[in-house]
Amino acid sequence: MSSKITAVPITLVGLGSIGISFAALYLKYSQASVSVYDPRPDLEEHIRSVLPVYLDTSDEAFSIDTLIANKRLHICSSLEDACKDAVVVQEQGPENIAFKKSIWAKLIDMIPPTAHMWSSTSGISASKQVADLHDKSRLMVVHPFNPPHIMPLLELVPSPHTKDEEVDFAKSFFHALASGHQPVVIRKEVSGFVGNRLGWVLLREACHLVAEGVVSVEDVDTIVEASLGPRWAVTGPFKSYHYGGGTKGLGGFFDNLSASIEDVWEDAGQESFRGSKFLAGSNEAANTADSTPKTSTWADKVVAQTKEAYGLPTPADFAKRDQALKQVLQARGVKSG
Repeated sequence: MSSKITAVPITLVGLGSIGISFAALYLKYSQASVSVYDPRPDLEEHIRSVLPVYLDTSDEAFSIDTLIANKRLHICSSLEDACKDAVVVQEQGPENIAFKKSIWAKLIDMIPPTAHMWSSTSGISASKQVADLHDKSRLMVVHPFNPPHIMPLLELVPSPHTKDEEVDFAKSFFHALASGHQPVVIRKEVSGFVGNRLGWVLLREACHLVAEGVVSVEDVDTIVEASLGPRWAVTGPFKSYHYGGGTKGLGGFFDNLSASIEDVWEDAGQESFRGSKFLAGSNEAANTADSTPKTSTWADKVVAQTKEAYGLPTPADFAKRDQALKQVLQARGVKSG
């Protein structure tokens, strides 16, 4: 690991599950000092109870008191205090355009003029976030897959305004982490970036199949966990279907199955949240012809069936998921949290 590039002061704004996970990643796999800020009144109690679970180590060097004593972790009571010495400022607040624009409008006047600005949004582009800023050149999206202290992928999504040096720094930083994370630069801003677009298309079809009574929620999960999931952990969709064509590769696969593929594509579900209660108050509500919250029959069915099958997630469920993710990644030779 290049200790120089990762031994920088990092400020994390927003300490929900993603923020805590990033804190664990930076504390465990870099030499960074990490300042954290969240307006919640119980921030220190929250950090002390949750961060050790994410760090998942008995090493006394990573106890909260030791991290604080060694000036690796700073729990801050104000944005100003958190940002004053930052080289990297990373926010992971609510998925709301108005919030993103307002927080960066505050931060840009507090942080050093050369600080790198990262947003861990799941779908709000950097260009939208900087629309009202006088300096649009430093912000880029760093989109993780949850939980980022374990999942290796980081989508780096600059806006058309982002300087190339910002992208180069982020790539170098994440490549230098001892965790084996894999940053990928997304060359053009698109809704949801790339990983989410792929995942959400699968989710849409899964919801359609459940809503139509073709299969249950649990059976969809079983089908993916027993087929596509393991396959895609080894080979992505292009490589997978390239192998599926035998010695003729992807061209041979298309020759053999294009008619069946086309039948599925034409039959694919078109479920939408437009006009549903789930979009009420969101960024998309303004684009809905009738924004009055309604019952979304297909979504309610899927939500109810999922809750019935699994209950609501608990910390124990998250821990079990994280352990399984580590085992899959380790089987692939990828070091994980």
